[in-house]
Amino acid sequence: MTYQVIWSESAARELAKLDRSVAKRILDRVDTLREQPKRGLRRLVGVPYYRLRIGDYRVIIELVEDKLLLLVLKVGHRRSAY
Repeated sequence: MTYQVIWSESAARELAKLDRSVAKRILDRVDTLREQPKRGLRRLVGVPYYRLRIGDYRVIIELVEDKLLLLVLKVGHRRSAY
C-alpha cells in the first residue's frame, strides 16, 4: 500500500521559495512517507493534522487513510510554520 502525495498550491509556492538544497531535502523526506506514512509524523494537538520535522523546517500534512492520501498543506521555517 503506497500513499499518493498531493501538494497544495500554497505549499508548492512555499517550497519554491526555499533554497534548492533545502527544497530537495524536503521533497525526498516527504517521498519516503509514501510507504510508511506514520513514520516520522507527529500529530498536532487540537487539529487533525500532522507535522514532519526536517531540520529547521516543518511540513504540515493531512493524512487521509481511507483514500491513501498525504495532503501537504504547508511548508515553512519552524518559527512560522504553525
